[in-house]
Amino acid sequence: MAERLSFSRAAADLGLSQPAMSQAVTRLEKALAVRLFERNAREVRLTPAGKGLLEHARQVLDSVHALESEAARLARPIIHLAYPSLAGPLAARIARRLANAHPPVVVELHNAGRGAAIAALDSGEASVAIMAIPAPARFVTGARFHVALDRLAVPAGDRLAQPSGGRPPRVPVAGGHPSMPGGRPARTSTPSGRPSVPGLRPPRSSLPGADPVAEGVRPEQLAGRDILLPRNRPPGGAWAKLAERLPGRHRAIAEDLDDFTGALDLVAAGAGLLPIPQLVARTLRRDDVHYVPLEAGELRLTYGVAWLRDQVTPDLLALVKAVQDSLWTR
Repeated sequence: MAERLSFSRAAADLGLSQPAMSQAVTRLEKALAVRLFERNAREVRLTPAGKGLLEHARQVLDSVHALESEAARLARPIIHLAYPSLAGPLAARIARRLANAHPPVVVELHNAGRGAAIAALDSGEASVAIMAIPAPARFVTGARFHVALDRLAVPAGDRLAQPSGGRPPRVPVAGGHPSMPGGRPARTSTPSGRPSVPGLRPPRSSLPGADPVAEGVRPEQLAGRDILLPRNRPPGGAWAKLAERLPGRHRAIAEDLDDFTGALDLVAAGAGLLPIPQLVARTLRRDDVHYVPLEAGELRLTYGVAWLRDQVTPDLLALVKAVQDSLWTR
């Protein structure tokens, strides 16, 4: 009404009749015990009191709208997802999928290493977590996927990043790897049918930070070198197998190795060499660290979604399905 200064136009904007609009203004003036509008046959205008109260009225309306929006948000289901940095792109994709679902599910993301994720699940701060498998027995796990552990991070200038013995560099097959129509990488899976992330091996020279002429590093070349590994190496897992195959001095840098960014700082400082997934080599570009192929046999880190057995809800199952769908689509 204060913007239109016309009962008929204000009533039309609000979908009211003009008499109903006039009665509403009269009731408001009586409730406030102050006259808000001057009316005559030719015009409607704000009184000095009306002008003084106008900004307060707008603030009240804004607060009401904020209250309604927050109430609507709280009425929607919320899933608190803990995830390691390695799975950040996957976690973001899951959140987008569920935000666009019908009905939408709100996913709040919490970056957390394995230890912090387990504590968050136990305390109820997280509903579900993406973590390295195997998970503690009290958790149910699903939507498993593999990450190839086939790169070695070395300090820039390290001899391992240089041509080995003067041998000519390996040349990737022309055309790179198989593609689907449109040039997207072909979808692959492991023999168990679980997705493999990132999937096909790229040409070595395509990895960020990789020396295009560096040959693959074999375990015997690491004798006498410090190898950075997590302290927690479940039997039969990739880290345990790698520790068995690498002859260097093993230096435990953390209980679990979730923060590869921090671990790469140690590599750059000369504290040791770090086996990493090729996914990390693709995404973390650094001038002070080079990534070279690690030829220590097929090694894969297994990740999955974990939750407490008594915390199953339809929204949690929707998230697990979103993880599965996200792993098979891009």
